[in-house]
Amino acid sequence: MSPLPASIPALVRTRVRAAVRRPARLTPEEAEARTLLLRLCSLLLQYPDAELTTARPVLTAAVESLPPSPAAEDLASFTAWLASEEPDALERHYVEMFDLRRKSSLYLTYYLHGDTRRRGMALLTLNQRYKAAGWDTDGGELPDHLPVVLEFAALTGTGAGEAPLRQHRRGLELIHRALNDADSPYRHVLGALLTLLPPPTEADRAAVAQLIAEGPPDEEVGLDPYGTYGEGEFAPPGTFVPPIPAPPTRVPAHPTSRTEGPR
Repeated sequence: MSPLPASIPALVRTRVRAAVRRPARLTPEEAEARTLLLRLCSLLLQYPDAELTTARPVLTAAVESLPPSPAAEDLASFTAWLASEEPDALERHYVEMFDLRRKSSLYLTYYLHGDTRRRGMALLTLNQRYKAAGWDTDGGELPDHLPVVLEFAALTGTGAGEAPLRQHRRGLELIHRALNDADSPYRHVLGALLTLLPPPTEADRAAVAQLIAEGPPDEEVGLDPYGTYGEGEFAPPGTFVPPIPAPPTRVPAHPTSRTEGPR
């Protein structure tokens, strides 16, 4: 898009840019298809446990029911791979792509804020957004986990519901590139998702290039109330965090006596 003339008042220019980047008003049928796309992306990016692998025929049929689009083609490519793999192979691949590689982690605020205090605040803000919309995530995952963000978008709609996706577009682009570089079939799911978002700006492309070269911000501080582990490393839910070692107990003066630790 070419720059708007400087003679146009700043407020008008701002509103025009916002309109260009905002999703167009959808028909009920288009809105329904978009909701299904978002929900499918959310499901397909979850860990392929027994429940999800059992549902592969249902997921494939749901993708086949989508209206023709680049996103539908991407998801069809992914579900064809999903249906052809053994469950243990799916699990290994998922762990390798999303748990062991930072550049394709599904925790979106990491790309914007890294391991800094700002990330903790971003997580709180996102959680408050969910609560304000009347949605409770049940605390099973962090609020910035991509499948959670996608489910919120599917439930809430193209405006406020998709705002977190638009905010983290650069992180999504980085995940997509990392999956492409690894030749992972999950690149198709990220590709489908990116077709639903506004095209990247030059600033987006420059920021993604900088993220690739330098990585996210780094600051070895606590991210309370969500906490850290290791050397400033962020702990996803369910991660075992060793307790702080207790002070040594005093040796009892008499061999038959026993010193009890704090209750």
